[in-house]
Amino acid sequence: MSLPHAILTALLEKPSSGLELTRRFDKSIGYFWSATHQQIYRELGKLETAGHIRALPSAQPTRGQKKEYEVLPAGREALAEWVGRPEDPRPGRDPLLLRLRAAAVVDSVDLEAELVRHLELHSAQLAEYEAIEQRDFPPERRVTQEDRLRHVVLRGGIELETFWTKWLADTLRELAGGPDPSPEDAAPDAP
Repeated sequence: MSLPHAILTALLEKPSSGLELTRRFDKSIGYFWSATHQQIYRELGKLETAGHIRALPSAQPTRGQKKEYEVLPAGREALAEWVGRPEDPRPGRDPLLLRLRAAAVVDSVDLEAELVRHLELHSAQLAEYEAIEQRDFPPERRVTQEDRLRHVVLRGGIELETFWTKWLADTLRELAGGPDPSPEDAAPDAP
């Protein structure tokens, strides 16, 4: 589904070997679209077979040499078609939410430690995203459409992590029998 499109996007940004691509996934695209190294290599083979990418010619013998891939016109066209296609939002599928729902029907399950762990993980991810924004996307560096598009994707990550940290803190407070957040904290900002 979207993994081939994520790979085409990354290769259009910069032709890469499979290893370089997996490293780039770990540092950028993987924040919002994860894939294992095996999935990426498998998809590279499918994209090459479909005529969407090709291995760049190498001056050295290819045995033992890493292949570097580039996107062909058919791959660019397939990506553009996918980008322009309407798609409905998908419901979230977070196992933590299901585990909380299940905890409501099974006795003596305490999820506080797990909620605290998730809060710590989301807080760390939020801090990382905010550091990336400060380092890579100050207002004066958001001059091109490409820069602005990359920035809004990062902002989406920041907003999601902000939601999760607030929701987890509120959930921990509610499960402990503490006060609900004040209406000012719970109400969205007025337009």
